[in-house]
Amino acid sequence: MAEPVEITKSDVLRPSPASAIGAGMKFPLTVFDRAAMDLYVPSVYAWNANAVGAEAPSNDKIKNGLAAVLARFPHLAGRFGVDEHGRRCFDLNDAGVLVLEATASASLADALSHDVPAHINELYPKADKERADEPLLQVQLTRYTCGGLVIGVTSHHHVADGQSMSVFFVAWAAAVRTRGTLLPTPFLDREVVVVPSRLPQPVFDHRNIEFDGEHGQSNSYGALPLHRIGNFSVHFPEEFVARLKARVGTRCSTFRCLLAHAWKKITAARDLSPEEFTQVRIAVNCRGRASPAVPMDYFGNMVLWAFPRMRVRDLLSSSYATVVGVISDAVARVDERYIQSFIDFGEVAAGEELTPTAAEPGTVLCPDVEVDSWLGFQFHELDFGGGPPCAFLPPDVPVEGILIFVPSCAAKGGIEMFMALDDSQVEAFSQICYSMD
Repeated sequence: MAEPVEITKSDVLRPSPASAIGAGMKFPLTVFDRAAMDLYVPSVYAWNANAVGAEAPSNDKIKNGLAAVLARFPHLAGRFGVDEHGRRCFDLNDAGVLVLEATASASLADALSHDVPAHINELYPKADKERADEPLLQVQLTRYTCGGLVIGVTSHHHVADGQSMSVFFVAWAAAVRTRGTLLPTPFLDREVVVVPSRLPQPVFDHRNIEFDGEHGQSNSYGALPLHRIGNFSVHFPEEFVARLKARVGTRCSTFRCLLAHAWKKITAARDLSPEEFTQVRIAVNCRGRASPAVPMDYFGNMVLWAFPRMRVRDLLSSSYATVVGVISDAVARVDERYIQSFIDFGEVAAGEELTPTAAEPGTVLCPDVEVDSWLGFQFHELDFGGGPPCAFLPPDVPVEGILIFVPSCAAKGGIEMFMALDDSQVEAFSQICYSMD
């Protein structure tokens, strides 16, 4: 049974001082925002007593830092609204974020020693996207008897992608450490990043790639009861990653070599027909790929997807270098021409109802895989005054076939892969996940 968590205080925290952009200004969602999942995304971070000790910041200090940094990230303190054209928009009204304070009647180590998924589920607010005036950012601060701290956050994906939220988290931590003297100035101009061509002419089928059109791939996926989707993690030590890169034989990013490895092993564990095709949906940060390039501290969504695809027999028999090459070629196709086509599509379809291709809970992606990388998130910078987190605690992923790569908090240079597979395939994958044969 999970250790109980008691909510002791609930506040709505507003930016202090008021945001520079505010006073009821409204901005429509960009086409990148609309392509993101229409849901709240949780993330949970833990600091144990050995790491933070007596220097652990108080809840008040953490909240003061949050209030200070929110003034620079006004979308997080706003609400969804509707503009004069009937479009969903951001209302930058400084309505504030929800902050819960909680206690757990156990040490952090004890709480995480049994029924971990159930406990993690109590460590972040449960946002309801259908509720009127729902805060777009919600935070829970949970204290343990040992002095440990868990910060659980949930934010709406239409507000920002993972790159943006990592910038926000690091800024929040810096604001707490420096008592608000170190605050960033992120790039906030959403209109600048979606400038259409003079005569908008999308040249790719975005209605069926980024959005759920009649011929979209997502229409062919099956479903499983959530209890049949097994969530687990695999730790890849720094030495394993180095051997894997050597096996590739050419210069290769950590992400691409690990993805090639995971794609091979998951496909083998699924025991698919050799003639079947399998593909990976890869989130690609478009900031540096657009023309002109967009600053990396742009706060919003700017992700599109690459889709490397191989026949099962070819994937399993090909060298790591070949598979990495297929991945790289697919990612390279998300270039400035593709990005401009997507922006033009957003202009052409500005008044339409569009549904992103994000999978619903219970979806089975098999024979495919979807991957997200947090490898650019520098956990050592997530320091609120007592050191970096001891753990990233992922809530259960309710979609079979999703992988998330995260830098290890415990082992320098190591990588954690969090994933969800059909329960019946977990054992087969576990037996081969470290094999390079």
